[in-house]
Amino acid sequence: MKPARRLLDIPSYPFARLSALVAQAQGRGIDVIRLDIGNPDLPPAPAVLDTLCRSVGNASHHGYSHHRGLRELRQAIADYYQRRFGVTLDPETQVIPLLGSKEGIVHMAQAVLDPGDVALVPDPGYAPYAMGAALAGAESYPLPLLPERGFLPDLNAVPEDIASGARLLWLNYPNNPTGATADLDFFADALDFARRHDILLCHDAPYCDVTYNGYIAPSILQIPGAIDTAIEFNSLSKTYNMAGWRVGMAVGNTEAVSALGQVKSNVDSGIFRPVQDAAITALSTNFNWIVARNQVYEERLRCVFATLQSLGMATTPPQATLYAWARVPAGWETAESFARDLLDHTGVVVAPGSFFGPAGEGYVRLSVTAPTRQLQEAMKRLQSFVHEHDTVPYR
Repeated sequence: MKPARRLLDIPSYPFARLSALVAQAQGRGIDVIRLDIGNPDLPPAPAVLDTLCRSVGNASHHGYSHHRGLRELRQAIADYYQRRFGVTLDPETQVIPLLGSKEGIVHMAQAVLDPGDVALVPDPGYAPYAMGAALAGAESYPLPLLPERGFLPDLNAVPEDIASGARLLWLNYPNNPTGATADLDFFADALDFARRHDILLCHDAPYCDVTYNGYIAPSILQIPGAIDTAIEFNSLSKTYNMAGWRVGMAVGNTEAVSALGQVKSNVDSGIFRPVQDAAITALSTNFNWIVARNQVYEERLRCVFATLQSLGMATTPPQATLYAWARVPAGWETAESFARDLLDHTGVVVAPGSFFGPAGEGYVRLSVTAPTRQLQEAMKRLQSFVHEHDTVPYR
């Protein structure tokens, strides 16, 4: 078989490559602890599980679903935005459920970009922003996220000829992988940039409810008039511990939601009805459940940051997200070489910053979604490895 030309310049998903290395390590008998992926280890709220079970037991809930989802789900999403952000959405025209936000991100590129168009993407950033553009035959222009700017892009530095050819601008705050946050003033400036250049601003916000120390993350749609220029992607994966359930949402600009729905109508048949019912329950979960869950992550982050600081791996405790974004210690040329050595010699898996773009070189991302005891063991192994370069695998 000869693959399509569009695949020739698209590398395999970086975490798929890492998973292959993990499998090889496990095959050698190494005890692996994965801190590379933000994959929640805790279950959803009990009411969510109860709703799923009841819905699965309904014989009429096993047929095809509509790509636009249940109206009740769209209303639940709109209610969540009203309650959480004070944003009013029309569930008929400004809300569409997704099979996880990842598919919506890639499909958004299909809906908006033509060959030769440009997408402005953060670097480091979530890979599907650039991969979606590549699959659409478009180009990506990187927006460096630098520590001296608080990992916010400098939109004024985008050349005029690039801005004039851009159709999409991707932002993501709270940010993956850096853990950085953005305020409403930054969002207002970004919206002004997008309006001036007739760009659809896509804000990816799956970590908006994974926050610490009283921080409350905003929605870009809180800016007056934002809905004329922006669409926001969100997910139940991190907020409600439902990563494997594959349910998310896109909300905002009517034309963008409609275009996204047109793509989806041709490629999927909607979310499994019981999952939709469970999502409706999740979206009404008492926020105290989220606060209690976040306290578990916060405790784990303290453990991670104490270890990183003791090793001189420069990092800043985040106000949000599941991650520590840390400098690679001295002695390794690249982030990937450090991550591979750490995996081979200790079984601890971290994500090389280079997986998220060239500007991520020199960093690694560590997730706190492993059970607390495993995380503590991983920190002991990391500390021993960096201090002693121990070459004996843990078994």
